[in-house]
Amino acid sequence: MLSQVVELIEARRRFAITSHIRPDGDSLGSSLGLYWLLRALDKDVEVIMRDPVPHAYQQLPGAGDVRITPSVDPSYHAVFVIECSDITRPGLTDLEKQFVVNIDHHSTTALFGNINWIDSTASAVGEMIYNLCKATGVRVTKEIAECVYTALITDTGSFHYSNTTERTFKVASELVRTGVKPAKTAEAVFASYPWSRIQLMGAVLSTARRDESGRVACMRQTLEMQQQAQASDEDADGFVNYPLTVGEVEAVAMLKECEPGVYRTSLRSKGDVNVAKVAEKFGGGGHRNAAGCTLKGSWEEAERTIVGLLLHAVNRANGARDTTEDALKDTEPVI
Repeated sequence: MLSQVVELIEARRRFAITSHIRPDGDSLGSSLGLYWLLRALDKDVEVIMRDPVPHAYQQLPGAGDVRITPSVDPSYHAVFVIECSDITRPGLTDLEKQFVVNIDHHSTTALFGNINWIDSTASAVGEMIYNLCKATGVRVTKEIAECVYTALITDTGSFHYSNTTERTFKVASELVRTGVKPAKTAEAVFASYPWSRIQLMGAVLSTARRDESGRVACMRQTLEMQQQAQASDEDADGFVNYPLTVGEVEAVAMLKECEPGVYRTSLRSKGDVNVAKVAEKFGGGGHRNAAGCTLKGSWEEAERTIVGLLLHAVNRANGARDTTEDALKDTEPVI
């Protein structure tokens, strides 16, 4: 599929690039990396998003050029959709009327594009954009390098997650040789939060609980917590990872209340515990160790359901396959 993407870029001129609502490091870093790649080929290109660029990524080259819009202009020759599980994830109207190039590294992504370039072996879409540079003959400039490096460090958890490979380090090494300053980039991404994040973190961590086995943890973030902290959506990024620092905890769910009775749920795990399979049951998806979905119902119902399924995923990873499969088959999703 990479060859099809190259052929499209060579044949057409006017492009848009977009990604999912509430953009993160990989979606923005990859989108802007592709933006600079296409500009190097003298293409007419812009990055369009429904939501603004979060504070942590406003230092990325080209971040100030991102156009915030609720819909897609009909005059593009093609629209690149970066890191989206389905065509609704960007939240842009009229996107389905476009010639769409779907680029993602999640194995659970729907094949919704006219061209679908999916590489589940890539640590981040940023790694795929780096490969596209090589395939098109575009020199990796400092702008491209800074964007792609940000994608890598955010989607690998600073090279902590299991999606980190030898290839990831090879790509990162070349990006550093191009001029990326790892400490400076890490500080911009991970050490430039507002005080509201600290206030929100204290409230959320106070809700952390483990199940009876001690292997599954759960946290909640209420609308009231966010309002009291005067925090933004992005202030909660990464909270779900904290319980995983406890040795015996193998899986975590963080339920974030979007509106009464609706919870955007982040799932994280260690080792062979597959949370993507759990997320899929609720119409979500992601990686084996990092996934997400949306739950509905009361706090107690949602937490009981997701913790139960995570425990079965943990049991399955430890050899109790029959118990897990029965649970995943028989449990009705709360969606």
